[in-house]
Amino acid sequence: MMTTKMTVIGSQFNCQLAGWKSSSGSVKIICGEHKDSKIVNAGFFASSLADDDDLTGVQPKVKGLTDCGSQDSETISSTAIGFDERMLLHAEVERKSSLHPERPDRLRAIAASLARAGIFPGRCFPIPAREITREELVMVHSLEQINSVEVTSQAFSSYFTPDTYANEHSALAARLAAGLCADLASGIVSGRAKNGFALVRPPGHHAGVAHAMGFCLHNNAAVAALAAQAAGARKVLILDWDVHHGNGTQEIFNRNKSVLYISLHRHERGLFYPGTGAADEVGSRGAEGFCVNIPWSRGGVGDNDYIFAFQQVVLPIASAFAPDFTIISAGFDAARGDPLGCCDVTPSGYAQMTHMLNTLSGGKMLVILEGGYNLRSISSSATAVIKVLLGDSPEREPENSVPSAAGVETVMDVLKIQKNYWQSLRPIFTKLQSQWRVEYLRIKRKHIKKRRRVPAPIWWRRGRKSFLYHFLNGHLSVKSK
Repeated sequence: MMTTKMTVIGSQFNCQLAGWKSSSGSVKIICGEHKDSKIVNAGFFASSLADDDDLTGVQPKVKGLTDCGSQDSETISSTAIGFDERMLLHAEVERKSSLHPERPDRLRAIAASLARAGIFPGRCFPIPAREITREELVMVHSLEQINSVEVTSQAFSSYFTPDTYANEHSALAARLAAGLCADLASGIVSGRAKNGFALVRPPGHHAGVAHAMGFCLHNNAAVAALAAQAAGARKVLILDWDVHHGNGTQEIFNRNKSVLYISLHRHERGLFYPGTGAADEVGSRGAEGFCVNIPWSRGGVGDNDYIFAFQQVVLPIASAFAPDFTIISAGFDAARGDPLGCCDVTPSGYAQMTHMLNTLSGGKMLVILEGGYNLRSISSSATAVIKVLLGDSPEREPENSVPSAAGVETVMDVLKIQKNYWQSLRPIFTKLQSQWRVEYLRIKRKHIKKRRRVPAPIWWRRGRKSFLYHFLNGHLSVKSK
C-alpha cells in the first residue's frame, strides 16, 4: 500500500493510494475498471458540448433547473427531484490523458434528457438543497472519515484512492448530495411527496464507515435510510442495482435488522471490483438474512436475468420484510453500452424493475443516482425510471422473460443460502430445482473442470508465449468435455 502526503495550508493531509487487490495480491482490472485503462478514449464519453441529439443544449438546460420553483403548483406532480448545480463543481482537476468516468457531464446528460422529455422542469418539482450536518453524518461515518473529506476543501487536488479524487469543491458537493437525499427521504415518508429521484454526485454506495473509495465520498443511501427512519419509517429496503457491489452500504447495515440490503452486481467470484458481495455474505450478529447478495458470475447480464432474479429472490424477500420505505441505489453502469459494467440492461429493463418495486411500501420510494458512465445509457435509463415514478407504465411485462443458464445458476445459489432465513423462498427453490436441475448440474460440472486446471506462471501467461498458453489451455479443455 502506498501513501502520499500533501501539504494543505500548513497541515498534512494523508491520502491513501491503494488499489484493490485480490486475495492473491495481484491487482485485478476487468473491463475498464481503472481510470488508466484508456476506456474513456474509445468514444463512450461525449463532451457536454458534443453535437449529439442526446446532449445538445445541456448547459442551458441544467441552468434552468433552478427555475422550476416558479411553476404553477397545480401542474406539479408528487414526484420530487433533488438537484443543485454546485455538485457540478466536483471534478478531477489534474490533467490526464483521458477524462475521468465520474464527471459532471453525467448530471448534465440526465438533466438534458429530462428537460427534453418535459419531465423536469415540467412534471416533477424541485426541493431546496441543503448541506448535510456533521451530526447527521456521524450516524453513518466515523469522525476520521468525515474529516478526511472536509479537509479536501483546502486542497486544489487530492486523492483517496487512485480513482477516487477530490478538489476544493468536492466536500461541499458531497454534503449537498447527502443533504438532498436526507430531505427527499424525510419528505416522502412524511407525505410531502409521493416519491423522488436524487440527481446527485459524487455517488455513495462504496463509502463505508471509515473510508472513501470507488468514486464515493459520503454514503447517500445510508444517510437517506436513517433520515427515513427518523421521519417514521420503521423498516427500510435498500435495493442496489449498480453493477458494482455496494460494499460501503453493506458494511454500515451489516448488523441492522431494520434495514434490508439487497444487491445485484457482477462478482466474478471476487475478481470484479470491489471483490465483495458473495452470496454467502448475509449479515451478522443476529441480522443474518438481512443482507442479500445476487452476484453475477460473468458480464453481459441483461434484462431477463435481472427480472428473473427480481421474481424469484428480490420480491419474495422484500414482500416478507414489508418495508415502510424503499431506496434504490440506482447505478446505471449495468446498462447496455457502459464501458465499466459491460452488461446489457436496457432502459425498459430498469423501468420494469422500478415498476416491480413500486408495489412495496405503498409506493414510497426514493431513487438515488450511483454509477453509470455511458452518457447516452445513463440519461435514457434515468428518464425511463422517472417516468415510472410519475405513473407511466413500462414498455413491456416480465412474464415471458427467459433467463440465461448462468443467471439461473446464480439465483439458485442465492436461494439455497437465503432460504435458511426466509421461509417464503423454500417452495421457490424446490420448484426451480426441479425445473432447472439438469442445466444447473451441467453448469456446475463445467465450473469444477475449470477449477481443476493448473494455472501457468504469470511470466508464461503474459509473456511472448501467452498465445501458446491460451491455445493449449483451450484445446485441452475442449478435449476434456
